[in-house]
Amino acid sequence: MKIATAGESHGKGLFAVIEGLPAGLTLDLAEIDGMLALRQSGYGRGARQKIERDRAEILSGVRGGVTLGSPVTLAVWNRDYENWKEYMAPEGCDLQARRVTKVRPGHADLTGRKKFGGEDARNILERASARESAVRVAAGTVCRQLLRALGVEVRGYVRSVGEVCDDACYSFDDLARRREALFMMDAEKEAQAMAFIDGCKAAGDTCGGVVEVRVRGLKSGFGSCMTYAEKLDARLCAALMSIQAIKGAEVGLGFAAAARRGSEVHDEIFYTDTFVRKTNRAGGIEGGMSNGEELVLRAAMKPIPTLMKGLATVDYRSHEAVRAATERSDVCAILACEVIAESAVCSELAAVVLERLGADNMAALTARYEELPR
Repeated sequence: MKIATAGESHGKGLFAVIEGLPAGLTLDLAEIDGMLALRQSGYGRGARQKIERDRAEILSGVRGGVTLGSPVTLAVWNRDYENWKEYMAPEGCDLQARRVTKVRPGHADLTGRKKFGGEDARNILERASARESAVRVAAGTVCRQLLRALGVEVRGYVRSVGEVCDDACYSFDDLARRREALFMMDAEKEAQAMAFIDGCKAAGDTCGGVVEVRVRGLKSGFGSCMTYAEKLDARLCAALMSIQAIKGAEVGLGFAAAARRGSEVHDEIFYTDTFVRKTNRAGGIEGGMSNGEELVLRAAMKPIPTLMKGLATVDYRSHEAVRAATERSDVCAILACEVIAESAVCSELAAVVLERLGADNMAALTARYEELPR
């Protein structure tokens, strides 16, 4: 299975083509739209979310709500395009009025200009924008529905916002009770996090955080120890790192394992009616393969690099010292990041499952999955 996305932040829309989905998967468009709405929510979001009301439209590969086995094309149209048509229309537009030459630190602007040429960083930022993640959430929700049909569920929550961190341990079932404002679990921590966001906003600053994604129901043996490119942890971390603003990813104990002794890191194995582990410090992956335990993944989101007060930079054309250009931006988008992270994990896991089981229709896929050992 392959997923390709296309589209610009202020262009006509965002699009995803999913190749390799089996026939016979019933799609719930309401759930897709619900996940898109979640991506736009959360404390600390900016003005763009008030303009867009994201909805997905299926353009191909589905009939009567059921996949056909052909490529599925999804569209998320940009309402704001009507305000930008004069500057973004592919058929012809004003290339001068919204030109960006004050390249923004932390963005793709300067490096993209060097790589792709030209003098207008808008040609870079329009594609590099996190707006692209909307259609990835739509595609990821399709993949979530495929995984759910096999008994695999994906949930997550926000562990930290800025310097406010929740280190408590929560079960997979607990995650259904995450709080609405920031997807944090603890009310007191969430209130502290909201106050931290308020402080950043008042100072014209931004903040990031850490999200955790869990997967329950994935059987053992997905991924490989034989080929590095097929290691499940490598693929899932790459999926998380592909999300805009993510600067770190870890599995299980992650970086904390480096500070512990081996006896405090590795999950001992026991046997009753089957092989069992009493701990899950490995995060459900050993030797690059799922071991049947819950997958535990975390991603660190950096503060959003568009600051309303602007950072020091240089004008690309004149080389003069200036303040960075600003676009509409969020103070904190950690809830959106969590939704996107779940979607990225769903997309990569669906690809891994289909590569191993290779089925043309959902009946065959379900039968093959049920035959696998836990």
